[in-house]
Amino acid sequence: MNTTSNTTSVKGGEWLIKENDALDVFTPEDFSEEQLMILDMCLQFLKTEVHPIVERIDKLEPGLMPSLMEKAGELGLLSASVPEDLGGLGKDFVTSTLVSEGLGGGYSFSVAMSAHAGIGTLPILYFGTEEQKKKYIPKLASGEWKGSYGLTEPGSGSDALGAKTTATLSEDGKYYLLNGQKIWITNGGFADVYTVFAKVDGDKFTAFILERDFEGFTRGPEEHKMGIKGSSTVQLYFQDCKVPVENVLGEVGRGHIIAFNILNIGRLKLAAATIGGAKLALMNSIEYAKTREQFKTPIANFGAIKHKLAEMAIKTFADESTLYRTAKWIDEKEAELLAEGKPFNEALLGAAEEFAIECAILKVHGSEVLDFVVDEGVQIHGGVGFSDEYNISRAYRDSRVNRIYEGTNEINRLLTVDMMLKRAMKGKLDLMGPAMNVQKELMSIPEFGNGEESAFSKEKKIIANLKKCILMVAGAAVQKLMNELSKEEEIIMNIADMAIETFVSESNLLRVIKLADKNGEENSKVQIAMMRCYLNDAVDKVAKAGKEAINAFATGDEQKMMLLGLKRFTKTEPFNSKDARRQIADKLIEEGKYCF
Repeated sequence: MNTTSNTTSVKGGEWLIKENDALDVFTPEDFSEEQLMILDMCLQFLKTEVHPIVERIDKLEPGLMPSLMEKAGELGLLSASVPEDLGGLGKDFVTSTLVSEGLGGGYSFSVAMSAHAGIGTLPILYFGTEEQKKKYIPKLASGEWKGSYGLTEPGSGSDALGAKTTATLSEDGKYYLLNGQKIWITNGGFADVYTVFAKVDGDKFTAFILERDFEGFTRGPEEHKMGIKGSSTVQLYFQDCKVPVENVLGEVGRGHIIAFNILNIGRLKLAAATIGGAKLALMNSIEYAKTREQFKTPIANFGAIKHKLAEMAIKTFADESTLYRTAKWIDEKEAELLAEGKPFNEALLGAAEEFAIECAILKVHGSEVLDFVVDEGVQIHGGVGFSDEYNISRAYRDSRVNRIYEGTNEINRLLTVDMMLKRAMKGKLDLMGPAMNVQKELMSIPEFGNGEESAFSKEKKIIANLKKCILMVAGAAVQKLMNELSKEEEIIMNIADMAIETFVSESNLLRVIKLADKNGEENSKVQIAMMRCYLNDAVDKVAKAGKEAINAFATGDEQKMMLLGLKRFTKTEPFNSKDARRQIADKLIEEGKYCF
């Protein structure tokens, strides 16, 4: 496993302004034997315990989901990131990410498990007192108690701090009395422990630990949802709900620190789960395409179907490359902070916060890749894909919510750019220097020399040019619009799309360079084809988003110069993506699964 010393100094967002070395990047090919065994255990658990009873799960059969979670708890699947002294496995961040991927193909079970192991457990683990951790974490780690999290309210979704639920200290000072309600609470119907947010004295946003039987605490009926039907989703009601003062989580008035820090981890873990879901949907689609015959031949032999299967794999591979690159960065940053003397909770939260930009990108990209994969999966299945008899229809319905929770994809796009610019303004990230260099380059005569021609040098140059596109557009937008930029959400989302495609393309390229260096280009030709297909499309997406942004704020000579610059930086050589996709599809069909 790669642990080169210079990777520990990586900063969030820094990939935009520096060239990155493939040898410094962690990839799925670097998993240890133990990690692969844990992944296999997750997949076997789904195969034996979850998939045979998905219809029963979707009908919310009483006690079924809690019993499944207890079985998962016995195997340690709920507690990968919980320290051993609190009853967990005490594994690193990459391993806990791998568990999220491994269980990601579990439909509603995946949602219940993710909510329990993530937002249901981590707030107490990272912000609880020693007494709170000793009381709750071992039972949450084992699955004996189930966890839940109450943040959203009828009037506050993306604006979490606009919550109306109140908490008033009782006259004797022993309790906080909570009044209000929460909606869309995953695991809410059967959970034993809830992390809930309310405002003390009208403005101090604060987290509390509630237990199921607290006086004045009730739960509404199960919601009827478009997808994830087997996931318990209810409203929570508080009517003078008595919460002991010792159950305040963290500090009064500091609840936003808990809510937002936990979201960083949640976004990355959601991306991991979407990869697990995408791989399962792709496997089901390959199996169906190989057995379904039309015109006396399996539909897998048709070019139109090969294109779909290949594109599903291309996007999944790119997403996976980006996920584990980032997860390893968080791992290494956590180790660095621990070495500096930071306590366990501050180390991981600080590491996740450092890469909050990347976590937001992963959430957006992962959820949109899964939506694409399940949509194409339904199309490959044809009419039966629209039938509940086939799991691809369940996967299609279940996928849609991923673009909404853990922060909508629109919010995460806005955050991606906002965090980049704030770090630049604070001097944590030097965007201005590189942006000015790009402006100077625009004024100069382009170089037409061949330059260095080594393996993947053309692809490296494309990535460098895509970064110039982002710096050019973002730099000019900031200069032109100043404080008004925050109101121009369409432009911000254009820049975010450019950043997402560039970061994913670079992660994908670095993984393939590392793979080809290890196994040879001939043995990595299918992965190289996937990388080139993705990059070819990413350039077009960056060009389109850049053009839309430029046309929205620039005029006259400035507009002409930037559009010419965009054209220069997104120029690529012709590429036969049809043959590349057929090569990828043939490999998938031969193996009968996602095999990369």
